[in-house]
Amino acid sequence: QQVEMDFKIVLDPENMDNKAGLKHPNDETRLPLITKKKSAPMCSQKPGRGAAVTDPWALPAFHCLASPFPLGEEHPPKGTLSLTGQRLILAAAKRALPAPPVVSRAAPLPEFPGQHKKSAGAIYGPYSSSKGNIPPLPSSSSVLSTQKSKAAWRCPAQQWESEVHTPSQTQNPCLDWDAAVHQKAPALLALQHHHPSSLGRAGGLLEPTENLKGLAVPLPTTDGQKSTQTDSDFKENPSKSDNLSVRKDQPAVEKLLRGAGQGGDAGSSAGSNAGSDAGSSAGSGAGSNAGSCKQQRAAGSIRAAWRRWHRLARLRAALGEARRRHLENFYSRAKHLAANWNRIRTSRRTIIHIPSLGYSQHVREHIPDLALQQNLQMGRLCDILDANVDVIYICPLALSEELLQYYHKLLGLQAAVRSGNPEDMADLQDRFKILTPEAINSFPEHYMCLATVLKYSPRTLQRLRALLQGRDAYVVGGLPHPDDLAVADQLQVPLLASEPAVAQLYSTKSGSKRIFASAGVPTPPGERDIRSREQLLRALSQLVLDNLEVQRWLFKADGERGGDGTAFCDVVSHLECFSWIQRERQGHGSEVWRESQARELALVKISQELPGLLAQHVQPVNEKRFPTWEKFLQTFLTQGGVIEAFPLSASVATLTVDLLIEPTGEVTLVSSGDQLHAEGPLRASGTTIPQRSVDPEVLKVLCLKIGEACKSKGVLGYFSVDFVAFTHPQTREQQVWAIDLDLCYSDQLALTQLLMYMTDGNLDCGSSRLQGPLGSKESKNHQAQHEGTKPPAPGSPRCAVASSQLRHASLSGISYNLLLHMCEARGVGFDLQEKQGTVFVLYEDQKRHSLGMITIGEDLQGVLLTFARNLFIIHQEISAPNMQGETNFKMAIGDIEAILGVTAEHKLRLEEEQPWEADALKE
Repeated sequence: QQVEMDFKIVLDPENMDNKAGLKHPNDETRLPLITKKKSAPMCSQKPGRGAAVTDPWALPAFHCLASPFPLGEEHPPKGTLSLTGQRLILAAAKRALPAPPVVSRAAPLPEFPGQHKKSAGAIYGPYSSSKGNIPPLPSSSSVLSTQKSKAAWRCPAQQWESEVHTPSQTQNPCLDWDAAVHQKAPALLALQHHHPSSLGRAGGLLEPTENLKGLAVPLPTTDGQKSTQTDSDFKENPSKSDNLSVRKDQPAVEKLLRGAGQGGDAGSSAGSNAGSDAGSSAGSGAGSNAGSCKQQRAAGSIRAAWRRWHRLARLRAALGEARRRHLENFYSRAKHLAANWNRIRTSRRTIIHIPSLGYSQHVREHIPDLALQQNLQMGRLCDILDANVDVIYICPLALSEELLQYYHKLLGLQAAVRSGNPEDMADLQDRFKILTPEAINSFPEHYMCLATVLKYSPRTLQRLRALLQGRDAYVVGGLPHPDDLAVADQLQVPLLASEPAVAQLYSTKSGSKRIFASAGVPTPPGERDIRSREQLLRALSQLVLDNLEVQRWLFKADGERGGDGTAFCDVVSHLECFSWIQRERQGHGSEVWRESQARELALVKISQELPGLLAQHVQPVNEKRFPTWEKFLQTFLTQGGVIEAFPLSASVATLTVDLLIEPTGEVTLVSSGDQLHAEGPLRASGTTIPQRSVDPEVLKVLCLKIGEACKSKGVLGYFSVDFVAFTHPQTREQQVWAIDLDLCYSDQLALTQLLMYMTDGNLDCGSSRLQGPLGSKESKNHQAQHEGTKPPAPGSPRCAVASSQLRHASLSGISYNLLLHMCEARGVGFDLQEKQGTVFVLYEDQKRHSLGMITIGEDLQGVLLTFARNLFIIHQEISAPNMQGETNFKMAIGDIEAILGVTAEHKLRLEEEQPWEADALKE
């Protein structure tokens, strides 16, 4: 009975009563909700010009979508046996299936409205899960070739499952009619096996629908052999009883036909027997035609769904093949770059800078003003400081002519900086190009990274190919994305970066902990790869008990950037059982305490208190995005994350070191700086270059260890490491912890490039010294001091304070030209002769609410004061008395004031404890 019921459901998929027949007590698979149409369309219908056709490129973005191609290492079980548990293939349907010819034609894919209302496991069966398991491809033995078509075909159950996994935009859902009406469909094979007599009743009804396609219909014989019968072997006009015998709604249809027949009899009573016959015939014909129309509509709808799925399958296969080819070419070109690096780095070359942030889609969606954040590294243009280098900078924003002229003049200062004469400015427009992809405004709601936008900008790619013709060139990107490989492949140039999968893995918080563990460098007490609430509570309880001296604990989500995915909690100060634990620990002694039952009891007490404590006292850094602990915890557990101890000191220095792993494998330190924290201790807002918090030799050893560990994992190109330095309250010795790793080109490095360009200097990260040519006053003093003797090589120490994250709402009310003239009138500018002063980094001129600034001088205190004074002047000039807009100028000034107070105190102490740092401060 169940097999017959299934067959009737296939023939009448829109009957709502059939859904109860598909419900099995031990099976969770359900048909989607069928939506009735408001009006009955014609039997044969084609989409008109105004018909909405679903875009095959618009793939739905939800986590349960499964591809029909195995992408991971662990594949689900294959074959029809793996689908019988879902009742998508009947138990008896285990025979090879032919491939019916399919004519490709654009048509909308039906939607399954109910699929989002149930749990993934209830709808999709065992292949769907939160991890997005993948249905298998049919085995080669189940795919045959016909004389009329060579198209590969999937069995109906596999096709049905794939369709469920691919939501659409149309509203005409039904089962796979192409498979259902075929005489060798699994349901028919099973029906004939168990009920041979049923096929005779069904064959007559199926034949007209097969005639619509003009196909020969293969039928299995009673002895199991195959035979092919043409259309002429079936009844040309099946009788009414033949039609009704295979309908679930047989009584309703009979009643309809009887009503039509009675109308004919009424005509007979008026004196015409022919009228009675005509009325009866008309009624029967109307019922038959109505059923035929419904079947044709269902068949057309499902054929359209199959064609669209087939197109998407081909697109997925083509995409997978393209990415495999891009990866192969990436490694091939990387080998060539390594073999020729020593020649390329000293000869004429072009560097294509693509400052793309290739984070995951979820992270990019939460980056405010993504295009602006990708344009904070205009300092990359300063690579033209090397006379052998030309730069092509891919800009994610359309820059006005005014802004382009600003950078032409700024970069033209190179000769003037070296000579100290403003009249020596040169036009270097032939040395650099700023290109904006034409597709920057084509995908406003997709949050695409710059590499993806460039991939879909054929005119920009064509111009790039023309500029690179016959020249040595390579790409320096941001955080690598698969589309970086695609762009490099189209340009046929190597990419100085890691494989995207490697970069994505080790740029996470948990991934960086793996690198640090492999390098053997000191890290904070903590735990990585936290992915469940129970694991978090268990790990935090153990960490608190093992490190009772730690006051504050940090929670960092794996995929977030810039402190957005960080929260903190002062656990010990809110732990009610803390005083009892201290008494027990002191009473047992440190050695006995480790093995005592009291310690186990303490662990239980902490784990019981933590859920309520965290819900009440955790503070996310980004409170706008995460107003509560639960909101933060949802993102934290979805991405995974780490728990980390905050340093055991009230005075903590955070520093960033930029490194380069060259194609030859050499690890080089290229920049270092101490972070500024205008918006809290867990968010960097600027940097002082070079760093002066840690002994340079100690820092160099740590960085080289991390660099070697990164190289062993396949990392290539630029990356940065964050450290914290503090004085331990008990040992009074400085401790340095590695806390974060970003496998991309950093904002600090871009600002360092601008610093080098404006001072014509040299940064030695091994000694944390920035040396530049003497200014005019320094040169005179130098000559007077060494009069009559041979002077040493001239050089002057330099340092800088820089920020790429300055925001002020009132900046939008003033043009850049007026802002620069105003600053010049107030003494805010750059002195070419002394090679000191202030330079602005301008990002865009549409919103104009943010800018970058770098201030250069001889000593750190003086530069900090100048930087704070500049912020005060700009704020005073552009702000109205009742200004309500957002700004971080005041917070930056307050942070600098705090630093200056600490600096004055440290100068006296460091002269005794750390002479090298005291000398640096004096300089």
